[in-house]
Amino acid sequence: MRPDLKPRHPFILLFVVVFFSLQAEAQTREDCLTCHSDSSLAMEKKGKQIPLFVNAAMLGKSAHRKLVCVACHAGFDAQNVPHKEKIQPVNCLTCHKDAPLEHRFHPQMNLAGGTNGRSDVSCKECHGTHEVASPKSPGSKFHSANLSEFCGSCHKDVKDTFSQSSHAHAQVSGIQGAPTCIDCHRNPIVHVTAKQDTTEFKIAQEKLCLSCHLDDPNVRARVSPSAGFIGAYEGSVHGSALQRGNGKAANCVDCHGSHEMKKGVDPTSRVAKANIPQTCGKCHSDVAMAFTYSVHGLAVKNGITSAPVCTDCHGEHNILNHKDPRSPVAAGNVSSQVCSPCHSSVKLNQKYGLATDRFKSFADSYHGLAGTAGSVEVANCASCHGVHDIKPSSDPTSRISKANLINTCGTCHPGANENFTKGSVHVIVTEKQEDVLYYVSTTYIILIIVVIGGMLGHNLLDFVKKSKRQLMYRRGLIPRPPVAHRLYLRMSMNERLQHGFLVISFFTLVFTGFALKYPEAWWVTPIRNISPVMFELRGILHRIAGVVMVAASLFHVYYVLFVPRGKQLIRDLLPTIDDVTDAIGILKYNLGFSPIKPKFGRFSYIEKSEYWALVWGTIVMAATGVILWFDNTFLGLLTKLWWDVARTVHYYEAWLATLAIIVWHFYFVIFNPDIYPINLAFWKGTLTEEEMEEEHPLELEEIRHAEMKAALRNQAEPEKESATVGVKE
Repeated sequence: MRPDLKPRHPFILLFVVVFFSLQAEAQTREDCLTCHSDSSLAMEKKGKQIPLFVNAAMLGKSAHRKLVCVACHAGFDAQNVPHKEKIQPVNCLTCHKDAPLEHRFHPQMNLAGGTNGRSDVSCKECHGTHEVASPKSPGSKFHSANLSEFCGSCHKDVKDTFSQSSHAHAQVSGIQGAPTCIDCHRNPIVHVTAKQDTTEFKIAQEKLCLSCHLDDPNVRARVSPSAGFIGAYEGSVHGSALQRGNGKAANCVDCHGSHEMKKGVDPTSRVAKANIPQTCGKCHSDVAMAFTYSVHGLAVKNGITSAPVCTDCHGEHNILNHKDPRSPVAAGNVSSQVCSPCHSSVKLNQKYGLATDRFKSFADSYHGLAGTAGSVEVANCASCHGVHDIKPSSDPTSRISKANLINTCGTCHPGANENFTKGSVHVIVTEKQEDVLYYVSTTYIILIIVVIGGMLGHNLLDFVKKSKRQLMYRRGLIPRPPVAHRLYLRMSMNERLQHGFLVISFFTLVFTGFALKYPEAWWVTPIRNISPVMFELRGILHRIAGVVMVAASLFHVYYVLFVPRGKQLIRDLLPTIDDVTDAIGILKYNLGFSPIKPKFGRFSYIEKSEYWALVWGTIVMAATGVILWFDNTFLGLLTKLWWDVARTVHYYEAWLATLAIIVWHFYFVIFNPDIYPINLAFWKGTLTEEEMEEEHPLELEEIRHAEMKAALRNQAEPEKESATVGVKE
């Protein structure tokens, strides 16, 4: 101890300590109750009788039962009666220094001095005096089971609302984790003033809700929505906007309410299905108005629970901006993810008479296929029917009313006229609904089955016959005819170039065309997923390939009309009666009914049928392709119905051409046992003598005969010259 702090008179100090110790010991609770246990004890103050009675039994049960009276009532001499003229008020902050922080739900407590004052800052107004009870005591008014009742003594309107909420019901049921008034209001979530940021309070409200519904395992175990569903709010359009500082963005309280929060199954809940439009309409008033008079809004108003409301289309906690490709209402998703589940439902069809084929017909249309393939500009359901203002076609204000269809189509198709509306929009190819399209498609299907089936049968017989002969050659059962190693011109350079352009353009058309028709096919999806521009690139390549094929075809027309070799080519390709007899002869030969195989010239019925089928297919595909390409023009000229006919023909002709190439052409130039692994005429321009002997023996004979005549002529010319010289001599 420092020398200057040592007491000079230690005996006096000892006396003071002992004296005050005896005084403190004398002021026990029993000493005080000697007088204050008298129920008649009172004092007069300003003309009023102030009771000074203390209920000893109540004090003995209070949270302060272990304290002596003077721990709270200080600043006077207990030996004096009356103790003091002006008693110093009890100051609770002497012990409860953190009371203002713990009472943030009453911000005015920051102004309290811990002594008696006005009712909203006085400790005893809520906690009482000598009967102060611990909040953990079941009898305490601050016990979780009693808290809402006590708070309601001041906040009566809130109490009446809260008592009907799901939180209050959970409290009454004794469910662990059920929130009390204090659980929520001890956080800074209310009392926004002009100087305070609304955004901060709304974020605080969101975090408070998530602290139980996402972070509390007791709560998580009892609620049905998954953690992912609840937590999705933070990444939603509302949550993201709130985090960016938009105080107008909706949070949990805006949708679910605060004291009136109820489960969605409660018909009085803000988020009950029938009330969703009104809840969303608080912020989206213009949208709510349009929805109210829509076919869906009227159905909801009439009590049809299957009718969709805002959350059925947009989602709930995970609502995303409609421009976000992940959103169900994004242009590329709205038809398949939002409209389809209801309008393809057999159950709803049976209950309300809705057509179940609407989405299928849309998905099979150009609009549906292009959307699935990745186009973000093509029309979807909402483009024609509307978004929040969807109405039946019988309503004259509907976008799809007959009188309004031209304007609706014109939003995407400038210059649309009445012909655009002539024909079904949702095309279902049945005899009853679309008889013209039905007969066209049925005819093509029969044609494909007959033609391709006939090709398969023909080639199977040919394959078996030739395979047997090749095996007999290899096993030495029959001798292989000796042939010279000589090459014969089959295709000139000009013809090979024509063939090359035809091959490239044809297969480009096949792949890019079927990629549109079957955008979900296993071979299309990886390509489509490379980039969002793949759909546009597909369309560009398809049109370029179409132009190349038409240009090559026009050049071929010039070639066969004006070039000598081309003129001979077309003459040799003209069908004759011999082609019919050759086909019958081959059938007999392959079936074993005839030992003699017909001999073919430069072109057999095989090449001729393929050539003229190619000519026909090119004309049909080019004509229908132009109609589909310039849709605005031809829809206005031909009507929607005949545009659909062109689309149907284009589709089935593509299948017929593709299958014919694979089954017929590929067999004879690749898989033919006499040719395998490939006929190189398309590359080299020549055939071997063995190939000529087998496939074109008459042409080979003609070539040999012509060569023999030329040789004889060349031999005769020298002899003639010798004879002439002899005569002159």
